[in-house]
Amino acid sequence: MNIIFLSIVLIAFVTAAWQQLFWPPGDTLPMDDLSRAMVESAAGSVELALGLIGVMALFLGLMKVAEEGGLLTILARLIRPLMVRLFPDVPPDHPAMGAMILNMSANALGLGNAATPFGIRAMQELNKINPHPGTASNSMVLFLAINTSSVTLLPTGVIALRAAAGSNDPAGILPTTLFATICSTAVAIMAAILFRRFFPIDGQAGASFPAETPAIEQQTSNGELSLSSQAGDAYPLWVSLLAMGVLLALIPLSVVYGKMIAPWILPALMVAFLGFGVVRGVAVYEAFVEGAKDGFQVAVKIIPYLVAILVAVGMFRASGAMGFIVNSIGRWTGVFGLPAEALPMALLRPLSGSGAYGIMASIINDPAIGPDSYTGYLVSTLQGSTETTFYVLAVYFGAVQVRRIRHALVTALSADFAGVVAAVAACLFMFR
Repeated sequence: MNIIFLSIVLIAFVTAAWQQLFWPPGDTLPMDDLSRAMVESAAGSVELALGLIGVMALFLGLMKVAEEGGLLTILARLIRPLMVRLFPDVPPDHPAMGAMILNMSANALGLGNAATPFGIRAMQELNKINPHPGTASNSMVLFLAINTSSVTLLPTGVIALRAAAGSNDPAGILPTTLFATICSTAVAIMAAILFRRFFPIDGQAGASFPAETPAIEQQTSNGELSLSSQAGDAYPLWVSLLAMGVLLALIPLSVVYGKMIAPWILPALMVAFLGFGVVRGVAVYEAFVEGAKDGFQVAVKIIPYLVAILVAVGMFRASGAMGFIVNSIGRWTGVFGLPAEALPMALLRPLSGSGAYGIMASIINDPAIGPDSYTGYLVSTLQGSTETTFYVLAVYFGAVQVRRIRHALVTALSADFAGVVAAVAACLFMFR
């Protein structure tokens, strides 16, 4: 991200300086435009973050109610029968299985902060049954690929940002994000299985597992969840398959009736989450307030990231460099439904979540584009359906000192590419 940030600023400066040397007298100078863009972008980024505080507090408050009501537990039990078939090398009662299930469940609900501790714990447990320490096992690679592509039911952060940007349909990306993440997850699983034969593990990989592994308790920061107790009991396989069928059925339904049901989504989510909390015996007001506090802290913490990237992007546009790129390659990528304005988003997302977040914010807050344009929907879908692959690789494998990652990178990038292609296809169908 250091190189990307510095490169954008330097390109903007050199472009403006070159134009300044040959600029006709009497007109507004490029360096004046560059300076004005820096100040306006810095002020606008803070205003954006302040406007986002309330929306983030609302969504994280609702998610806290759902979390305390045990929604993660229900999702974990639904997908466990499928997990034991995807990861035959991991004993069903091993703590790694519970950690992976809770990680995926948290990702599905857009709870990135809750998903990361579960993911790191899953890697640590998978490493305990890894017969080749320091080398990623097949299960590690498959888990990381699914983690980076994770099926997303509710991209809360993106919806919140779209609402703060004045979108008339902030939840309109739900069907496109769901479609893109289902496609990317399917590709991630297939790629992990396909590429493993080209990245063999030296020596014999046979590992013997005990018939029954003692449960290991793992608490989150609030001390309420445990891997073995919450992910241990699975629903019957037919229930999991039925839930998967319902999930897939949501795609055509949301496509056909998306515009009709869009105004109902946010109010219905609030009523549904609060009602779920009441039924489950949660003190909904206290839980909501606790989650809203986290939302306030998250919104404040992203201000420096927004300032950095929005100032850089503002300079890039004011210098004319962005216009040059758009005019040069926009006609080529636009043919395939990927406008040049969205290219930086697609390329930066695997490298930096905060950088991509800032670019998305600058695009949907641009009066010439807006959140409800095709480009606005596309970048929002890209943000919600792709992952910071290199960050996840560094954090997850770094936690267990794995240096030989085998096919993890190519598998994760394949899933990212599939997510971009699926996002473009879904947005072309729905919004263009």
